[in-house]
Amino acid sequence: MSGIPHDHYEPKTSGEKWLERRLPVIGLLYDTLMIPTPKNLNWMWIWGIVLVFCLVLQIVTGIVLAMHYTSHVDLAFASVEHIMRNVNGGYMLRYLHSNGASLFFVAVYLHIFRGLYYGSYKTPREVTWIIGMLIYLAMMATAFMGYVLPWGQMSFWGATVITGLFGAIPLVGEPIQTWLLGGPAVDNATLNRFFSLHYLVPFIIAGLVIVHVWAFHSTGNNNPTGVEVRRSSKAEAEKDTLPFWPYFVMKDLFALMLILVIFFAIVGFMPNYLGHPDNYIEANALATPAHIVPEWYFLPFYAILRAFTADVWVVQIANFVSAGIIDAKFFGVLAMFGSIFVMVLVPWLDTSSVRSGRYRPMFKWWFALLVIDFLVLMWAGAMPAEPPYSTISLIASAYWFAYFLVILPILGVIEKPLPQPATIEEDFAAHYDPKTGGTKTVVNPAE
Repeated sequence: MSGIPHDHYEPKTSGEKWLERRLPVIGLLYDTLMIPTPKNLNWMWIWGIVLVFCLVLQIVTGIVLAMHYTSHVDLAFASVEHIMRNVNGGYMLRYLHSNGASLFFVAVYLHIFRGLYYGSYKTPREVTWIIGMLIYLAMMATAFMGYVLPWGQMSFWGATVITGLFGAIPLVGEPIQTWLLGGPAVDNATLNRFFSLHYLVPFIIAGLVIVHVWAFHSTGNNNPTGVEVRRSSKAEAEKDTLPFWPYFVMKDLFALMLILVIFFAIVGFMPNYLGHPDNYIEANALATPAHIVPEWYFLPFYAILRAFTADVWVVQIANFVSAGIIDAKFFGVLAMFGSIFVMVLVPWLDTSSVRSGRYRPMFKWWFALLVIDFLVLMWAGAMPAEPPYSTISLIASAYWFAYFLVILPILGVIEKPLPQPATIEEDFAAHYDPKTGGTKTVVNPAE
């Protein structure tokens, strides 16, 4: 599975040999668990197991909830209340499912930003990165469709606003919008479509996760130094790596337990903290909420969508050049999807020969601003679309695109990186004392 030299599974008993010749599942599991893993992975590499836990949690709780849910506009809201009040443990299942989505996105954002900082998208891991972004897009689609299912006020009006974005696409927009809705407006056909897809897409995500894991097992895992594991011999590879089991499995499980303590505290004591109170009001097409907002994990991109109004000069230029085809609404849609697309292209936008941000002093500052920028966009997306929030959203949106399209390409040319360790073993020895097992005090400015 991996190009790193290591011991592969050898069946010992006659039963194992019989099964291995016909279905090598034991060998596959062995090679997965015992895969050589860079020994210097830090705590930012624990989000993978959290994401796998979230996916399993969402699928299991979702299947049980679907047994009691009714996807009809006249019955959906009441069926959710039935789950909360009458189904044994139904309230807990629903709270685990809704807050599990939030944990899912917390973990995936930390996972993505870790990859952006440590250069996990660089050669030879471009395909791994692209598959990861496809998983992220599928997560967003699933979460949006799931938000519609309770059929509260935010569910209905959120679906109306987001599906209306497709109507802004010139020429083909209205047919696409009608196809999505199943009719001229958000109604029963829309709810049925979204329920079916919300149930289906998580299984597609599970398949993509398997391919994602397969991809990075084929190339080997990245690590905080960005230095590749030595592959010339098994002896050298063993100096740079440790088996995934038991070392990293135990570390990941320990981190998962700590995260679950916080997660279950939220589920038990403040399960509605991240929700919107208007969604406990049944959907009403004749009463528009004062302030329509999506779930918190969509807010940065919602802020980008609203930032480009008709009085922004970039929008005016695009409108003039396109002879009126690209208006403010369509430009906002392009900007929102473009803000995700630039992350997909980051393997080719980053021109630096150094993989890890640990050894890039200028990059660290710009990346720190990107993280702050993302949080500002999240905050601005929850605010009304009026000054000064609209101005803040526009500035933050401009920086988001500037970081990927301008700053990253230029940094690779002008930045002078710090010295990197020759091997992972050297980096590990600089951090950990092999006699005591404790960490060392690091004086390297790159650390």
